[in-house]
Amino acid sequence: MSENTKIDFIYLSEQDMIKAGVTDMPKCVDTMEEMFALLYKGDYRMAGPNSDSHGAMITFPEQSPFATMPKPTADRRLMAMPAYLGGDFQTCGVKWYGSNIANRDKGLPRSILMFTLSDVDTGAPMAYMSANLLSAYRTGAIPGVGARHLARKDAKVIGLLGPGVMGKTSVSAFMAACPLIDTIKIKGRGRRSLEDFLAWVNETFPQITTVEVVDSIEDVVRGSDIITYCNSGETGDPSTYPLVKREWVKPGAFLAMPASCRMDEEMEGPDVRKVLDNTGLYQAWYEEVPKPAHNCIPLVGVRFMDMIAEGKLTLDDLEDIGKIVAGEAPGRRNDDEIIIMSVGGMPVEDVAWATRIYRNALANNIGVKLNLWDVPVLR
Repeated sequence: MSENTKIDFIYLSEQDMIKAGVTDMPKCVDTMEEMFALLYKGDYRMAGPNSDSHGAMITFPEQSPFATMPKPTADRRLMAMPAYLGGDFQTCGVKWYGSNIANRDKGLPRSILMFTLSDVDTGAPMAYMSANLLSAYRTGAIPGVGARHLARKDAKVIGLLGPGVMGKTSVSAFMAACPLIDTIKIKGRGRRSLEDFLAWVNETFPQITTVEVVDSIEDVVRGSDIITYCNSGETGDPSTYPLVKREWVKPGAFLAMPASCRMDEEMEGPDVRKVLDNTGLYQAWYEEVPKPAHNCIPLVGVRFMDMIAEGKLTLDDLEDIGKIVAGEAPGRRNDDEIIIMSVGGMPVEDVAWATRIYRNALANNIGVKLNLWDVPVLR
């Protein structure tokens, strides 16, 4: 019996990804919810000693004897993010993450991403795909999963800090999860990004009847049912991270935080419910960086880890969204509780959404078939 050693895979450009459904946010939210249920069961693996690592990143020194070595400038990231996901997915893959904030001066996105989806048995590539939209939509979908379970059912007002890509995809996910939303309060730094966001909302969500550009973070938060900070900025000094004060937050608000944020003491208090996308992710980060960890990674979930080290919290004070999605813990318990959810981003999310897009592409003959080899030269 002859061996079949031929390996083909498909290449999916950004336009191919769109044709295959990468911008279908309602389906992405559903896929992320399915992924969280698998996380809760433990049917997944990521990198690192606890199999929960965000990934492996190349770091650069402030001073180097090599003039051509990159400097550790803002948002400089060269990173591999691998994962395996079980359940109906049964695939593995890795996202290559290249990022430099100076890209914007060249007319490029801050991040340029690619994803390789592989057969979990042989390791052979099944697809090589453009991943900027893949990553953006899976990131935005996570706050949407949170809102589906933790926002009030009658939520109508979004408070958004940062009108960029993450802001747009988070709003898309909130709209998928909370159909009564009709108002957005938005704060941004530049006129161009605000105008782009306003045009996008007008075209994409005509059911949003009010968009208010506000001048302060306090105005973003006050009166909002769903609040999200999607800003970008440098790390190192938490006093520069955007603040959320307990006195600004209305009863019943849900806060989804996928970017830098700091809380006042009242927000850190026991009457604010604290939810993570995956506790193990933050434990892995905490082991990997200097302390206090919030100086290095500006997410509120990392601040929770610092608070545990300071004796201000215990692990029992934190909840995983996966347990809530799986029905093993309650969603919103009453109309007045305030819930804050940290969103860190995980490569299992990329694997989940990439697998769905790959299968759509195959079913609809989308993409370019490429050959790795018919017979490998070395075996």
